[in-house]
Amino acid sequence: MTIKVAPSILAADYLNLERDVRTVEEAGAELLHIDVMDGLFVPSIAYGPNWVKALRPKTKMILDVHLMAVNPERYIDEFAQAGADIIGVHYEATNHIHRALQQIKGHGIKAEVVINPGTAVSLIEPVLHMVDQVLVMTVNPGFGGQKFLPEMIAKIATLAKIKAEKGYDFDIEIDGGANDETTKLAYEAGATVAVAGSYVYDKVDPVAKIARLKAVTTD
Repeated sequence: MTIKVAPSILAADYLNLERDVRTVEEAGAELLHIDVMDGLFVPSIAYGPNWVKALRPKTKMILDVHLMAVNPERYIDEFAQAGADIIGVHYEATNHIHRALQQIKGHGIKAEVVINPGTAVSLIEPVLHMVDQVLVMTVNPGFGGQKFLPEMIAKIATLAKIKAEKGYDFDIEIDGGANDETTKLAYEAGATVAVAGSYVYDKVDPVAKIARLKAVTTD
């Protein structure tokens, strides 16, 4: 079994995005990670629903939309209608995480809850039964190219334990600082999906980088 790879277009070449998306799809990536940033929850601004709408007919990969936005409920409907397959909302960004996840599920697509490095797994336990994916931020959100926070491994392991004990089937995704070494550590702790931005799209053979990520997680 190999980990699923989700290249992040935040690190791709914006002027050649279709080419870069095709490259990772042909290399075997299963998901395409799309970071949505509102300039409030995080300082940066990136990617509205029209990007998702434009990408949808260009790839068969799962479109994994990560909302880094205050009150993400404002945007869920638009991104769902644009063609998102998974929408992730931060626990920290809304007072109504359960309702936000219900809103996503109401569109017949997969719902993901996201937690920042400083957020305990215990805070999302009440909604784990209703999610399809949990995203553990392994860096602080908002900027690419950061180093993996090793203390997040324990958080991944905690999620994996709850998943096994409760019989849940959600994916555990990591986002931030993924490379062949950190992805192996996360995979061994229970991660099943790795977001990889700078590592894949650093202009040095993205195809080989995806192969390396998958190779280090082969049983």
